[in-house]
Amino acid sequence: MTWFLGEFYPSFWWIPATVLAAALAIKLPTIIRFRGDPLLLAVGGLLLLALAVFVFVAPSTIAWVNRVTGVPNISAPWVYSLLTAFCASCLLLIIIWRGGPADRSAATRRAVRRVVGAYSGVIVALWVLFALADAPEERLRDLDTHYATTPFMREEILLYLLAHTTAVLITSNLIRNWVRTDGLDAWLRWGLKFLGAGYAMNLLFDAAKLTAVVARWTGHDLDRLNTDVAPPVACLSAVLIAIGFILPHAGQYLHERWRLRAAHRELGPLYALMRQAGGRRDAFAPFAGPELRLTRRETFIRDALLPLARALDEDLRHRAYDAARALGHPPERARALAAAVAIADAVDARRRRPGDPGRTADAPGTAALLREIGAVSRALRSPEALRAVRARADARDGGIRLAGGTGSG
Repeated sequence: MTWFLGEFYPSFWWIPATVLAAALAIKLPTIIRFRGDPLLLAVGGLLLLALAVFVFVAPSTIAWVNRVTGVPNISAPWVYSLLTAFCASCLLLIIIWRGGPADRSAATRRAVRRVVGAYSGVIVALWVLFALADAPEERLRDLDTHYATTPFMREEILLYLLAHTTAVLITSNLIRNWVRTDGLDAWLRWGLKFLGAGYAMNLLFDAAKLTAVVARWTGHDLDRLNTDVAPPVACLSAVLIAIGFILPHAGQYLHERWRLRAAHRELGPLYALMRQAGGRRDAFAPFAGPELRLTRRETFIRDALLPLARALDEDLRHRAYDAARALGHPPERARALAAAVAIADAVDARRRRPGDPGRTADAPGTAALLREIGAVSRALRSPEALRAVRARADARDGGIRLAGGTGSG
């Protein structure tokens, strides 16, 4: 296992970097579209910081930064600063996210100021300590344990680990309390669960690092915790945290697209019937999004239904409603079935007599009919129920006509 990690270590860090870059790319269109949303901007900034951490912690990048600046191990305070800024961003995002973008309470503003002030001070201290330390030997993998007993570097390493641990503990506690709240959106709850798992892995990362450093202080060698355990734990933590932040937004986005596509499919039967009535079809738009396709289908149906509604047999519609109620259908379902029966009858009449405009006066229920196209389309998916309603309505009409004829005699 150690040999495998040793061989894989140089490219190990690019796995979470790739995942984070993909997550940022997924979020970028939404961030650009709603660039005024502070929450989306915060998520984008957090993902960018996390990506920067894993790019600059890779051994090849560490060596490049040291070589370009000409300062051995200057990557250490740079990576520590990025990690500290990432921790602060996570903490700030959870505080703002939980309160909502509109939360401007004194407690929230005070918490934000404390986090910004404390972690800005930590970053400044990291650079001051590095400037005071003597760390001439470049270390690409084991700097934390190699310089664990070196004056000022010792304090710098301990400072960044304690700052990271503190942020992780506070953030984990906030997430744990939040996920127990009633009424959370399902996608948000799952996102918080992934975040909780990611921060739990971060605690393992801190524990491994601190144990290895303290072991050096006491004259023991547990460097494997620093070089072989902490890196994969950090990578897994980054992946889980990225999923946690992306899942609520991506899930809601996918849910909305599914809803639009489902509504588009739901209107299929009524759309097909209106094509029979109008003799034309909606314009083909292969690259249109689901929202535009749904709008076009709704517009086509209403445009075709409006003139047809004036030719509806309102007597048939009332008889069909009574028939549907007699068959045990609830009022809303009965209205939809009655409208579907009347519309199908009008379409059939127009096909038989294409030159006959039929009734031209506005039907009293036209506005309601245009609003209920979804329910009518769902009713058209039940041909057996429609046939039963139509048969009962026709039988009632025959009974009425027979009773009228008997009375006139």
